[in-house]
Amino acid sequence: MLGKLARQHDPNVLVGFDHADDAGVYQLTPETALVQTVDFFTPVVDDPYTFGQIAATNALSDVYAMGGRPLTALALVCFPEKADLEILERILAGGLSKMMEAGCTVIGGHSIRDPEIKFGYAVTGTIDPRRVFANSTAHAGDALVFTKGIGTGVISTAIKRAQAEPSWIEAATQSMTTLNRVASEIAQRFNVHGMTDITGFGLIGHAREMALGAKVSIRITASRVPLIEGALTCFERGFVPGGLTANHEFAECLVTYADTVPANLRTLLYDPQTAGGLLIALPAAEADQLVLDLHTAGIFAASHIGEVLPSDKPSIEII
Repeated sequence: MLGKLARQHDPNVLVGFDHADDAGVYQLTPETALVQTVDFFTPVVDDPYTFGQIAATNALSDVYAMGGRPLTALALVCFPEKADLEILERILAGGLSKMMEAGCTVIGGHSIRDPEIKFGYAVTGTIDPRRVFANSTAHAGDALVFTKGIGTGVISTAIKRAQAEPSWIEAATQSMTTLNRVASEIAQRFNVHGMTDITGFGLIGHAREMALGAKVSIRITASRVPLIEGALTCFERGFVPGGLTANHEFAECLVTYADTVPANLRTLLYDPQTAGGLLIALPAAEADQLVLDLHTAGIFAASHIGEVLPSDKPSIEII
């Protein structure tokens, strides 16, 4: 819809909505730019405190995906008029705990009455304008490294239906409350060409944005994509969120699959993620060291999952 609006021309806008990037970047000086993002959603887990943590982790992720450092945040709250305010207090407390972990100061916010709970943040940070990691600047020949497992969408659906195993909930919650801060900081030690976080459009959807934005093709080795415990079982039991179906219908026209890729894994690659991992494009010669450094820092799901190829059809190949 934004593409239908009158285009603003401001030379200080380094990253706008042209390529559906993770956050906007606005240059202030030759050495400093603002990085800004906003995200909020309905609960994906039952515990209010944990939901607040997940919402904060998710909102902060867009700043980390650009290579920035979050500084301030404004809370966005939709809450039922007659609901227990203690629930809201726990949500806010959970969010604040993650903001404090990130060194990001909550300086205010806005709330409205709404029959359905929604929560999130608008986050502002700083970034070096000479070193912005866009989602449209991958190079042919790059390797693709991914830092978290996928499956939060199907597991969250199982949680909503009261059918999730405790170990699945624990694994998904651990993933969704882990900041991408360390992964981003480690990535910045390398010659990263492009980076994005995997959220609502799923791994395939965000890979599509990277391929189209950079005018390249992408090959993903399905067996290397890390999965959160219980993800495949949730899918096989029919715990399929609407977002997965929408992602599949939207992006599959650009994807081909090797016959050896199981049908359930093909579809799970479209699973919408909450607070998902970073997809990092960097020179192939540096990929193994990046994965090793991420593992050393405790990011054990990190894996070299694919390659960036010269532009061709299909845009995405799953092998």
